[in-house]
Parts: sequence; C-alpha cells; structure tokens
Amino acid sequence: MRTGVSMRIKALVRGLVAASAAMASLASGPLAQAQTIASLPASGLAASITGSARPIAAWTEFCERYASECAVNRSESASITLTPAIWQTINTVNRRVNKAIHAVTDQDHWNVADRWDLAEDGQGDCEDFQLRKRAMLVEAGLPRRAMRMTVVIDEKGEGHAVLTLITDRGDLVLDNKTSAVLPWRQTGYTFIKRESQDAVAWVGLGVAISPTTTANR
Repeated sequence: MRTGVSMRIKALVRGLVAASAAMASLASGPLAQAQTIASLPASGLAASITGSARPIAAWTEFCERYASECAVNRSESASITLTPAIWQTINTVNRRVNKAIHAVTDQDHWNVADRWDLAEDGQGDCEDFQLRKRAMLVEAGLPRRAMRMTVVIDEKGEGHAVLTLITDRGDLVLDNKTSAVLPWRQTGYTFIKRESQDAVAWVGLGVAISPTTTANR
C-alpha cells in the first residue's frame, strides 16, 4: 500500500514539476518577471518559538510507523526561498490534496480519538491532509526541515493541525479548510506548537494551554 501511494505521489509531483517548468519558461522577459514576482506573498513575520513543548501522542505513534516522515536533516535548508515556480507548486499541492482527500474524523475512520496518517485510502482528517501535502512537496524538492506540522486552536475553539512553511517571506500556512495559502497571522488561529527544526521534537509558540489531539476534520 505504501509503495502504491509513493508512486502516486511521485506521478502527481512529476506533473507539478512540468507545470512549474512551463511557468518558469514563460517568465523570461522583464515584464513577465515583474508580474510573477508581484504574485508572491508579501514579506511577513515568523512565529516566535518560546521553548520546548510536549508532542501530540498520535504524532509519536505516527513517527514509529513512518520514521522518515519525522526525521530532521540539519544539513537541509531551514527556510524556503520563494520563487514564482515554487509558489505555484505550493498552491497547486494545497488545492489538489484538499480536493482529493475525503474529510472524515479519526473516530469514524479508525474508531480512535486521534491517529496521524498519510491518507493512503483517500480519507483523513486535518493532519492527514497536511502530511500528504508535505510528502508531495518533499518529492518536488522542497526541504522537509522547512515544513513543520503545527497545532493550533481553530475558529471553533478546537485542536486543529496545519502545515507551516518557513520561508524567506515569513511563515505561511497550508490548511485543509481553505485553498488559500495564508501568512500565519491571517489565519485567525491561535498557534500553540509545532515540530522542531533541529530535533525530532516539538517547540512552543507562545500559548501554554495545548490540545491533546487534533481530531477534527
């Protein structure tokens, strides 16, 4: 099953890379370059790290099953330099995964309160969407170290998982609730903690109260 999923991810990524290359070839003249650069997000602030934080229990179990998805390679870049082609790839992956996966709670899906997975059967909740996106973006050449799973409190006051991309234009968020890739301050969420960039661990983002699960859709 995992081999089949990996092949499907690679096939999708090949299409994305081809589209990005076509876009880059179009952006060859001065006017085209100005237009594509203007489409990039405005520079913003990065979230502040306040110290270590306790990992989500379901993340720990996920890492036991998918160690490579949680490994931290400190030789990788800790930030993504956004170009028009990379920005296009990020947005396309966000939209495609949001459309491809059927949202279902872990309780309905697995009969457990919280389970992190790669949506291998095309179903999942919030963290599964984001883990699938990260896998695709890694295949497209982006550094995993600069893409961190993040726990927030959403508009309903519930625990929710998003994917934070740490970029030269600030921290950007991929979310299954919207196809827009937003600066973290524009999401309306309260940011609690995220994966560390330096170890297989988590770091706090300024709020002491932390959800124990990310079990909504």
